[in-house]
Amino acid sequence: MGSALSLILIVTVTAAAVYFLYRLYGVARTYFEYRGKRLVKCPETHQTVTVELDAKEAARESFAHKPRMQLSECTRWPERKDCGQECLAEIAMSPSDCLVRNIVINWFSDKNCAYCGKSIAEVKEWWVDHKPALLTPERQIVVWNEFAAEQLPELFEKCEAVCWSCAATETFRKEHPDLVSDRARTPLRISHIK
Repeated sequence: MGSALSLILIVTVTAAAVYFLYRLYGVARTYFEYRGKRLVKCPETHQTVTVELDAKEAARESFAHKPRMQLSECTRWPERKDCGQECLAEIAMSPSDCLVRNIVINWFSDKNCAYCGKSIAEVKEWWVDHKPALLTPERQIVVWNEFAAEQLPELFEKCEAVCWSCAATETFRKEHPDLVSDRARTPLRISHIK
């Protein structure tokens, strides 16, 4: 009888632990799904604004029930903090399409560097260490993440893509022209060994 009771206790504790871990996984998944800056059209002004969902609150709610979507930040706040948050409908329709990081990745993914011509999409690790840059019509190299997120669509319309290597090289060339010497390319000479 004692071994049966021990077995029931072990099964119960294991089931509770599995259920708890499953709920914890749901909390983490919800947090990562809700976090990040998003670009949406403000229903009131019809202008692009940057918003963030309250990922922490959504994660907390997801432990017990389905989380509700609510904003934690908006570029129109604090003046319009009491708005009806109608922009949440746009996020609900396509939550990943309005994420700034996805918009940036999608824009750069089919671009070639304005200097070297290499495909920017070939360099996957740039998101963390080597962010590509933009070349303005005035031939200035600018880093896209130094601008407000709501300015990105306009920047992307008028700028060209520059890979990280060329952006670093050209920036150095402009900042330190005295340290750079351009040489004409000469054909490789192969000496014949006898």
